[in-house]
Amino acid sequence: IASVSKIFPTLMLYKMWEEGKVTSLDDPLERYAQNFAIKNPLGRFRESEQRYTADGLIFVEKGSIPLKPSPVTLRRMASQLSADHAADGQYQRWVSENILDRLGMEDTGFDITPPIRSQMAVGFYSSQQPAPLYDLGWYRPSGQMYSTAADLAKLAMVFLGTYHRRLLEPDTVKTMLTPLFKCSTEYFANKTGTPWEINEQLGYDVIRKDGDLDGYSATFSLIPKLRLSFIVLMAGPRPQGGDLVTQTYEYLITAMETAFREAEKTLTPPPNPVPFVGYYTYSNLTFYEIKVGHGGVLVMQQFGPHAEELIPEKYRTIKLHHLEDRVFQVVFDKEFPCVLHVGSASISLETQNGQLFNFYPFDRKGLSPGFDAPGLNTYNVVRVLRKPVFYS
Repeated sequence: IASVSKIFPTLMLYKMWEEGKVTSLDDPLERYAQNFAIKNPLGRFRESEQRYTADGLIFVEKGSIPLKPSPVTLRRMASQLSADHAADGQYQRWVSENILDRLGMEDTGFDITPPIRSQMAVGFYSSQQPAPLYDLGWYRPSGQMYSTAADLAKLAMVFLGTYHRRLLEPDTVKTMLTPLFKCSTEYFANKTGTPWEINEQLGYDVIRKDGDLDGYSATFSLIPKLRLSFIVLMAGPRPQGGDLVTQTYEYLITAMETAFREAEKTLTPPPNPVPFVGYYTYSNLTFYEIKVGHGGVLVMQQFGPHAEELIPEKYRTIKLHHLEDRVFQVVFDKEFPCVLHVGSASISLETQNGQLFNFYPFDRKGLSPGFDAPGLNTYNVVRVLRKPVFYS
C-alpha cells in the first residue's frame, strides 16, 4: 500500500500525544530523537554537509535557507519515532498490538512471507513487466505495509466513528482529520494535514492518502461529513486520464445527497405540547409562533417585517423534533440551500439545521417562558402573551 502506510505511524504519534508521551505536536523532533538524521537514499550529501533544522522539518546544505514548517514535520516526526525502533521490531509490534489486532485487520502487515506472497496480486510496470517485491528496511514505516480493501475499510470506519472499536478519542480523531495548511495553486492538493492531502469536491473536503510503489498503487480516502470512504488498491500504475477516486465520488456524493433528501424523516412529538405552544420574540427583532402540526410534532414559523424582508416564505418554517424533557432539535422538513443569499446578506441554513432548543422550566401556569439556542449563540428568546401587531 506504499505511502498509505504513513497513516499508521501518524496514528501512533497521535496516540502518544493522547497519552502524554508527546507533550505537543509542535515540539521539535530532536526532543524525542536526539540522534536524529534523515537518511538520504540518493547519497547526495556527505554526513558532514547535513544539518538538522530546529523545527524538525528537513536537512539542508550549509548556507542554504531552511524551509518553512509544513505537515511533513509531523509525518516525519511520526516516522522517525517509529523508525528508531523498527530495527528490533518494536514499531511493527506496536502497530500490530494497538491497531491491527484491535481492529481485526488480519490481512495487513509488514513481512511479506512466502504464504503472504502467494496470496498477493502480482505488481507490474506500465511496460507490463512484473515488478519485484523488496524490503524497504529503515523506510518500512513510510511504505512497507500490505493490506486489503476490506481491512482498510475497518480503519476508515474508525476515522468516521462508525466502528465498534476505537483507537483514539473522538476529539483526537477530529484533530487528526483537520487540515493544517492551505496550499498554493501550484500544489496538487488544496490543503494538507497529517498525513493527508485534502481537496474540495462538490462542497465537501475529500481527505485522502495516495501511495505509489513499483508495481502497485493505492488510495485511502474519506469524506467525514458524509461518513463516506472509498479505497482503491491496484496492481500496476494508475490509469492515465482522469483521477479514478475523483470520478467515483462524483457519483457517490450525488447519490448520497439524493438519498438523504428523499429519506423519510421520523420526528417525535412532545408528550404534552401545551407548555411550548405560543408566541416568542428575540430582542423584539425576530418573532416566532410555535404550534402543533401533523402527528403532534411542533412547528415553528418565523414572522414579522424583519423575517419577511430577509427570508423567503418557504424557509421560515421549521419543525421541532423532541429529544428529551424540554430539549428539541431543529429540522428543516424539505431540501434547503446550505447558505441563503439575500441581497448583501447571507444566512447559513445548514448551521441552523440540527441545532438544539433548550426551553426554560415551566412557570406556575405550566408554560415555558422561553428558550435558548446555544449552538446559534442565541439566548433569551422569550414568550410574549399575544401575537404582535406591526404597523408600517
